[in-house]
Amino acid sequence: MSNAQQYIDIYRQHRDLICRNSAEPMNALRDEAMRVVERDGLPTRKAERWKYTDVPEAFAPDYGLNFGRVPFKAEPADVFRCDVPNLSTLLAFVVNDEPQPSQTFARGFNAFDPATGIFIGSLRQAAMLRPELVARHYGQLADAEGSAVTALNTAFAQDGLFVYVPRNQRLSKPLQVINVLHSGVDMMVNRRVLIVLEEGAEATVLFCDHAMDARNFLATQVVEVQCADNARLDLYELEETHTKCKRFSDLYIQAGRDCTLSHNSITLYNGLTRNTANVALLGERTEVTLNGCVVADKSQHVDNNTLIDHRAPRCTSKELYKYVVDDTAVGAFAGRVLVRPHAQKTASQETNANLCAATTARMYTQPMLEIYADDVKCSHGSTVGVLDESALFYMRQRGIPDDEARLLLKYAFIGQVLDQVRLQPLRERLHYLVEKRFRGELNKCTGCALCN
Repeated sequence: MSNAQQYIDIYRQHRDLICRNSAEPMNALRDEAMRVVERDGLPTRKAERWKYTDVPEAFAPDYGLNFGRVPFKAEPADVFRCDVPNLSTLLAFVVNDEPQPSQTFARGFNAFDPATGIFIGSLRQAAMLRPELVARHYGQLADAEGSAVTALNTAFAQDGLFVYVPRNQRLSKPLQVINVLHSGVDMMVNRRVLIVLEEGAEATVLFCDHAMDARNFLATQVVEVQCADNARLDLYELEETHTKCKRFSDLYIQAGRDCTLSHNSITLYNGLTRNTANVALLGERTEVTLNGCVVADKSQHVDNNTLIDHRAPRCTSKELYKYVVDDTAVGAFAGRVLVRPHAQKTASQETNANLCAATTARMYTQPMLEIYADDVKCSHGSTVGVLDESALFYMRQRGIPDDEARLLLKYAFIGQVLDQVRLQPLRERLHYLVEKRFRGELNKCTGCALCN
């Protein structure tokens, strides 16, 4: 029996209900995605890209699924205060997988702006208004054949967030999306995100993941990002959930020529997290930066797996991931940079540095370069170390308590990643949150109901 049999049975029993409460561009891809699940099942540790995370175990419990779209009564704006001081944003909420506007959207949410053509809102709603636009982009990058998580998400997802910025337009402010997990029972949530930037478009998007209830949550997320020539995107993901949350996220980015892209992934509090990033550079002179910051303790598990595919010449990629793992936490990083034969003049730098703050913590690292061109500048490196005892001794000699000295060393270690954040108010806020995290405080923004 397949290790995904329960999901196969659920799909067969509820397919009509799933489709009835979604939209045609999403429904068109479901059956083929589920056929992939039926054929391949869930990946095991024997698969190279999944050897650090036990997927069947994470997906094994029985989770509720809201195919009937029963409304969850929640006022997330009254529960979470995720404001970044001195940063004005367009604020939206996604409760489980359903986008909702906040008061900052005086107009325009779930509608195409008549002046600019920009759309921010429900993927399902966009598919009803402009089915040809959504069908042209939805599911074009997400590889169900290559990922069982993507396949399951494609089969089950009924709604999601759609951000569309037409040619030479830009979002007036950064878009801040608060992803809220909310349920009275254990719940599986399948969230979808589609971001399309046409030629010359610009956007900054910040995702903040939270959980309102102390339930077991399994969240799958598929993010597709399509950037045409000369587009510019800054994408940030901040996870602050709780130890009962399991998060599996597959990110797909495709960029044309002369694009500037940055992706920053920050995991501050979680249960089990697996983030996969697949970036394809299709046009010349595109620059991409991937940064990751992980703080994990107790029995938390964080696995980041990246692929940067250089398919065009004269492109640049930079990658920096840093982990601090403590107690019995497990961290994993696998980063692959692929330079194809015609991608001459490629410049790529990949760095993974890790700090094990306890002898019981575990860190697995696997940086990889696969180069088929002969005129490139590529490097990669990885380190795993412990706190510097000489530095601790030096600080103790100057009256700094041992706990404070350890905190300062961990904070300084992780700060290099935070300094890569381009938005100064967000950068300062992240420094503050990381310090709170190291001090053992709950990792929620001020005013969070779970903190009170």
